[in-house]
Amino acid sequence: MASRRIDEALREARSRIDATDAELLLAHALGASRSWLFAHGGDPLPAELEERFGALVARRGAGEPVAYLVGHRGFWSLDLIVTPDTLVPRPETELLVEVALERLPPARRLRVADLGTGSGAIALALARERPHAHVVATDASSAALAVARANAAHNQLGNVEFRAGDWCAPLGEARFDLIASNPPYIAEGDPHLTRGDLRFEPRAALASGRDGLDAIRRIVRDAPAHLLGGGWLLLEHGYDQGEAVRALLRDADFAEVATRQDLEARDRVTLGQRR
Repeated sequence: MASRRIDEALREARSRIDATDAELLLAHALGASRSWLFAHGGDPLPAELEERFGALVARRGAGEPVAYLVGHRGFWSLDLIVTPDTLVPRPETELLVEVALERLPPARRLRVADLGTGSGAIALALARERPHAHVVATDASSAALAVARANAAHNQLGNVEFRAGDWCAPLGEARFDLIASNPPYIAEGDPHLTRGDLRFEPRAALASGRDGLDAIRRIVRDAPAHLLGGGWLLLEHGYDQGEAVRALLRDADFAEVATRQDLEARDRVTLGQRR
């Protein structure tokens, strides 16, 4: 049987999964760019590559994240290696980076911490934009830290230090100008955890207690001991958790407590300043 053309294989895949996902997976299978696909749509697709592409489409159709299937994901100005040991970096987390950069003067030698770094997305984005800063990235997962270290090397960023441990515990006696975190914030019983892409991501990086706020409570409790006077704590959270996180920060005597919304006008990042 003659090989199908690239555009035919792509058209059939688009009927089964999202069109952009289909293009990304076929480009990955071919070792080519998405733009190359459109320029070579009439080319034959070798049988072995069609089989590989078909397997990727089937896995995506079952809900496996595209980032895990292709092994990487763009975030900020970075290309990040991604594995099932880490969350898939999401565009909305770039807001946390933006808010942090607003509070990190570019010319100063600052100390910054990223708690629960995962793939290293936040820590590495801040390290790239603030090359004079020393960024400490922590994670309780040794497998996630291995991915983050690989991403630092892949993106040629040498101003990041990785420490193993839970949240603030690896920070020791150090104090920082800013601490940022995108901790787990989904409630343990949330049905979304059993649907779609979330089924394939590490549960410990997604869910935190009955109301989703256990990790945030711990960070808010422990962070003041690791912040310089006037230092900032920034937390990403769920769209319906802004009020609760603001209350936690105020109860911990943070000043200038505020919540920033994402592009869809949903509460996304709450911050406070150590007095």
